[in-house]
Amino acid sequence: MRILIEEHPYPATEEILRVVSELGPTIGVKGTVSVGYVGYYYNTNIKDCVFILPKVLLDEEGLALPGKHRPEDIVHLESEDNPLDKDERQFIYELAVWIYRAVSVFMERNQDSKIVLHERMAQIGHGRRRMSNTFLDILLSLVQFNKDNQDFFFFTIKNLHSGHNKINWTKTIAHSQAYMQGRQPIYLFPVNKRRQVNFDEELMVIYFSILNYIHKKYGFPFDTDCHYELINDHQFSSYLRGMGKARLLQIKYKYFSDKALELWELCFAFFDEARKIEVNIKQKEYLLVKNFEIVFEDIIDELIGSRKNELPKELQEQQDGKRVDHIYRYKSLTKSGTDNVYYIGDSKYYKSDTPIGREALYKQFTYARNVVQWNLDLFLDDNRQDEQEKERSKGTGMLRDEETEGYNIIPNFFISAQQRDLQMHSDITWVDRENKDFTSRQFQNRLFDRDTLLVCHYDVNFLYVVSLYGRKNEGLKAAWREQVRSQFRREIQSMLDYHFQFHVMTPREHIDGQEVLQQHFKEVLGKVFQPYPVGTNGQRYYSLALERPETIRQASQRTRVEKENRSIKQLLEQHFEILECRLGQDRRQELTTPPPDGTIYAREDDLALLITKEGPQFDLAAEQLQQTQQVGIALKMGGAVLQLIEGFTKARYLIIHNRSSKYKVYGFDGKGPKLIPGSGAQPMVMTKKGADLYLVYQVDLRVQFHLGELDLSAASSGGDHYSPQLLPLARLQKKEP
Repeated sequence: MRILIEEHPYPATEEILRVVSELGPTIGVKGTVSVGYVGYYYNTNIKDCVFILPKVLLDEEGLALPGKHRPEDIVHLESEDNPLDKDERQFIYELAVWIYRAVSVFMERNQDSKIVLHERMAQIGHGRRRMSNTFLDILLSLVQFNKDNQDFFFFTIKNLHSGHNKINWTKTIAHSQAYMQGRQPIYLFPVNKRRQVNFDEELMVIYFSILNYIHKKYGFPFDTDCHYELINDHQFSSYLRGMGKARLLQIKYKYFSDKALELWELCFAFFDEARKIEVNIKQKEYLLVKNFEIVFEDIIDELIGSRKNELPKELQEQQDGKRVDHIYRYKSLTKSGTDNVYYIGDSKYYKSDTPIGREALYKQFTYARNVVQWNLDLFLDDNRQDEQEKERSKGTGMLRDEETEGYNIIPNFFISAQQRDLQMHSDITWVDRENKDFTSRQFQNRLFDRDTLLVCHYDVNFLYVVSLYGRKNEGLKAAWREQVRSQFRREIQSMLDYHFQFHVMTPREHIDGQEVLQQHFKEVLGKVFQPYPVGTNGQRYYSLALERPETIRQASQRTRVEKENRSIKQLLEQHFEILECRLGQDRRQELTTPPPDGTIYAREDDLALLITKEGPQFDLAAEQLQQTQQVGIALKMGGAVLQLIEGFTKARYLIIHNRSSKYKVYGFDGKGPKLIPGSGAQPMVMTKKGADLYLVYQVDLRVQFHLGELDLSAASSGGDHYSPQLLPLARLQKKEP
């Protein structure tokens, strides 16, 4: 087997020229030869197969596998001087299979593509013998044998099983005891014609078990109904370690037909890669791809991009003639809910550690600008309401917020392939901090601006993505797609958190937030965005992003941003309650400013503290709350051990009820309860008088809490009805019939 690497300049020696003689390459001005294909072919001149590895295996110094060997030193794989070790050779064999599978899948998906050069693979035959074989040869021949010899399998199985149920009466009468039932003899153990050992059947079990292994491991089709119980996975691993080769040698001379011998040769070759197999070499064989970057782009798009017809065609085939490699909808960076945004990616098929060029970077910025403009054109056109509704149904609305005139962040990334070791792993790597994010902007410190665009750079394991694409396993692809998209989102959020300090803010009481933002429009433009919907009670929440001065290298810019941030914070804090947060983190519930109409709408997972007060005590408790705004939960002291009911400190609402339909709802001030000794407790609503210690809540009477219609049967069933209870609202809210 000979090894070449795509686009590497080889010296034009006699050996190299013989290896590439059937590809027709030209010799460069420096006396070098390079090939622009990926794949493998059989060279009849040297009577050996040649495998062309992708250039991603080369580093910037031109060394391969990875960064260890000069490509010209590893051309002849069987040479005694070849420096490759056992693991590196195994890596080449495995990569050969996955390249074949990936190209095959690409041909199925792109039947009109002109970049694949393909001739039918060689078949097992009785002609001339090759000097060497590859594992790929063996796998392809095993699969092809199954396709071409269905009649052989059918008649063999039919002959093996014919007569199995026909009783041999001579042997049955001679060797079995008869029992008389009336005048009729009955034989309980009749003898049939089945042989105890059937070597033809065993060979087929081994063969179909190999096909089953190839199907699971590499994704080759296995659509034969073989009617045999196959070797289980655990036992087959023993066959791979040597048992298979040993067993085949034991039964080798049990076969006489040409087909059975041919099948034995194939199975033995699978367990012993070094064995020479006979092939027909009259016809050339090759599977070569020129412009492998197109295949790589299809691989990445299939694994992480959108499904066919999932997005409007104009988003990928843009109006200015540019074509986006990968685009899909996924969770917005600015909100933890179900809102989606467009993620734009560009796959780069480079040599290892090749930096992203400026041209590619500016193209990526242009892609994002085109997507933003397409979105605006759609949502600002009243004649396209059906299309608008379709986008909204997918969770994607207009990227510009009309109230703040801020723009949602468009995630943008490069994705390239690396093979830094010989392993196959699913990890995604971000390029180091200094080079992994690129920025294009018109104004500094304006993240929520349509001219502020960021691009990130990821690496994926080349062997893994090629194998995942070649397997055609939809479940594995879907799982990795979600893993990658989720990681992209987290990493981009992390990068933005590194550069910006994010805040959530809401207008203070009696403040019109919209009016404030309009009055100071120039100061807040690009710094404020509204990722949250306006609540049914009119409550508004905004996201504020301020650039971190410590991440700015130039001293003059750093000083200006520090001054600008102080000014913005002082201005907004007069009118808004502001809380620092991470990008995508929802801390709205921690803000204490009441909403404009004085009504807070609860969530189902909020916790309510329930206290029972019956008869006159119910009305008395309501009157006492109006005076003291406090409620105390009596606690027990056992020596030094304080028995607190876990979760009571997380209660958000207070419900005083009389174990029937009568109840009142209150809210706490959000600051949490305090522990107060019974001796120092002031008059207030208590669950029990005379306790040693109380957990005291401050009730906020300024706002009303809308919990919906409640059903308190869950609070009135079982246990001590007079002890305080802590229940989620989901258990208390009345369900629709």
